[in-house]
Amino acid sequence: MRKMILTAVLASLSFAATAQHSATSPVGKWKTLDDKTGKVMTISEVYEAKNGTLAAKIVEAVGVPATCTTCSGQHQNKPMVGIVTLWNLKANKDGTWGGGNGYKPSEDRNFTAKSIKLVDGGKKLEVKGCVAFICRTATWVRVD
Repeated sequence: MRKMILTAVLASLSFAATAQHSATSPVGKWKTLDDKTGKVMTISEVYEAKNGTLAAKIVEAVGVPATCTTCSGQHQNKPMVGIVTLWNLKANKDGTWGGGNGYKPSEDRNFTAKSIKLVDGGKKLEVKGCVAFICRTATWVRVD
């Protein structure tokens, strides 16, 4: 009986730690929104890469074609699912991530991932990307 209670307590603590982690870490699935219309474009997953940095890839094409016809180079006419859109994001002392790179398939554009930060209690992710001195911020919404 004690073992069952101990197991239940440990399982609930593990679940609570996982739930708390999601509010302080961008790791997880996010809806990416079109800058102009606000409509969902993709579901992207932020994950920890092998080198310890954060990265993101498209795991579901929602409001975009299944094949990247606007892409050039290695992504030209390839499936949207699997395209890495953020990489080499390093943790900053202020709780943000940055110093990495990004790729926006809908515009076939590479950019510098200047700042990635959680807002609204971890429910949203602000992704600030720059090309030269022109910067834009996109908001991603966490998938429950």
